[in-house]
Amino acid sequence: MNPLLDFSGLPRFPEIRPEHVTPAVDALLAENRALVDRLTASAASSWGDFVQPLEDANEKLSRAWGQVSHLNAAMNSPELREAYNENLPKLTAYYADLSQNLALFDKFKALHGSAEFAGLSAPRQKIVANELRDFRLGGAELPDGQKARFKAIQEELSVLSAKFEENLLDATNAFALFVEDQAELAGVPDDAMEAAHEAAQKDAKPGWKFTLHMPSYFPLMQYADNRSLREQVYRAHVTRASEFGKTEWDNTALIAQIVGLRREAARLLGFDHYAEVSLATKMAQSPRQVLDFLEDMAVRAKPYAERDFAELKEFARAELGLAELQAWDVAYAAEKLRLKRYAFSDNEVKQYFPETQVLPGMFKVVETLYGLKIAPTPAPLWHPAVSFYTIYDRNGEAVGQFYLDLYAREHKRGGAWMDDAITRRRRADGIQIPVAYLNCNFSAPVGGKPALFTHDEVITLFHEFGHGLHHLLTRVEDLGVSGISGVEWDAVELPSQFMENFCWEWEVVRHMAKHVITDEVLPRALFDKMVAAKNFQSGMQTVRQIEFSLFDMHLHYDFDPDSGKTALQLLGEIRRRVAVLFPPDYNRFPNNFSHIFAGGYGAGYYSYKWAEVLSADAYSLFEENGVLSEEVGHRFWSEILGMGGSRSALESFTAFRGREPSIDALLRHNGMV
Repeated sequence: MNPLLDFSGLPRFPEIRPEHVTPAVDALLAENRALVDRLTASAASSWGDFVQPLEDANEKLSRAWGQVSHLNAAMNSPELREAYNENLPKLTAYYADLSQNLALFDKFKALHGSAEFAGLSAPRQKIVANELRDFRLGGAELPDGQKARFKAIQEELSVLSAKFEENLLDATNAFALFVEDQAELAGVPDDAMEAAHEAAQKDAKPGWKFTLHMPSYFPLMQYADNRSLREQVYRAHVTRASEFGKTEWDNTALIAQIVGLRREAARLLGFDHYAEVSLATKMAQSPRQVLDFLEDMAVRAKPYAERDFAELKEFARAELGLAELQAWDVAYAAEKLRLKRYAFSDNEVKQYFPETQVLPGMFKVVETLYGLKIAPTPAPLWHPAVSFYTIYDRNGEAVGQFYLDLYAREHKRGGAWMDDAITRRRRADGIQIPVAYLNCNFSAPVGGKPALFTHDEVITLFHEFGHGLHHLLTRVEDLGVSGISGVEWDAVELPSQFMENFCWEWEVVRHMAKHVITDEVLPRALFDKMVAAKNFQSGMQTVRQIEFSLFDMHLHYDFDPDSGKTALQLLGEIRRRVAVLFPPDYNRFPNNFSHIFAGGYGAGYYSYKWAEVLSADAYSLFEENGVLSEEVGHRFWSEILGMGGSRSALESFTAFRGREPSIDALLRHNGMV
């Protein structure tokens, strides 16, 4: 049996082969199209007659394709990539046809206007309202000729986005730096050297191998005394997927095509800009509101950023002999300044965060707040380094499960992300429990020791686990608004950023920070230094995020791709307004900005800052009542995590906090008051 067509339990990852993909997709699409034909031929328009059967069929397709997409991101191979790219246009065409199906649209309108609608549960009413909105955004009301063009645009965009991500992965994997003289690597920490040595040995090469994957790249930028080496690696990193590399991996033309097609699609729908289409499913009401929010944040943050940068430049000149601070010096100089000012380094702290302590510590936070138990569980896995867990409630009932894939690999997409494998819903035989994928790109264990995480990586892990909990702890029983489904995109970062706050609490950290060699608990004095340094250069970090958010919003709002101006030139204009650090001319940041060109954040990157306001304000209730308060924890679960997308994010936040969100907590957390 094709493992992609087995929906009886967890995915059968070890059995899935590239040759399974096309038969599974073709079979499911044929079934679904036949079902749609039967549903639209029928006059019935009740929930049970057409919404439920359609939801059931689309869930199977989503689960099967979700496994393919996940493997393509986590275990990429030429054969799997070919199968993925062959089938992606079929999926895109199916969903485009579905969203343009006037007969289905009419059924949803009839259900919305019927007597039955008032008797539907609130989640089901929300699903119907979302469907009506999405039909309009999918082009259901367009004339036939425009429908065909709109569908063609959607198919082309899906192919271009996949190609953008592939180019970036290929360009990242293509670079390798082999160093045979250890003196050239002065300053690089022992664990990074050990990992580099193991990597060189795998390639049967002497010395040390460094790549552009973050666990290899960043220690060089942060610790290597060899300035020319830092510049060499920096240049390779910021020119990935650009004209400076292989022509077939250059994302420059793809950027222009993606932006132009998004604008064309928006205009077909009657919008002036793609940003307005994007915001139709978000909390923010208009591009202008978002730009005002970002500009206000920039005004507040820039004085702090200018102070941070001035301090860093002066320190680099006086202490490091760097007359001019360059982009490849910033991480290095910042680490030296932090060491001088706060008397600790990232590498010193890292020794206290072995995976064997961090994971149980993170689980303990969740178990304490929500009265849960997390336990490892056997499951079919896609890689030996992956683990699997079940979350149990007080009664010993399983409420959710998740995969944990923590380490960087050559054929794994960069960054950190959460995705859903199975979504909670009520079925005839009971509740289907949700399952999530949690993915990071940390350094794997070396030399027989457990993996060591920097404090920033611990924060990343908590962040992704927050996303996971949003999906896993939902109490909604209808697929379309269960877990993260139906949640406004600019609110989806609330639970993830909320979880980050616990990484700064002594009551949490002391239970998960023990030295990898001595087993000594992280000294309170060192933790206090970490807290004192928490907002070290937070001004610079904030304006950098604002810079990217403004670039994204302007690119999709008032940028004209036909004007002759490039996305890179637009970014330069925004930098001159808000940035304090200016990279060299060869920097091609847009070419590897996969969040907005391949990751669903187009005209939505501002969500990180928007949701940070919500998460900081939500966390302030824990600060007022005890950061591990079970009472407040259960309220957070009930009003935010549990509600999924069954009501608006603002309603959920207000129900939890008792008022609308305020920016004050965020400014306080970032030391900008």
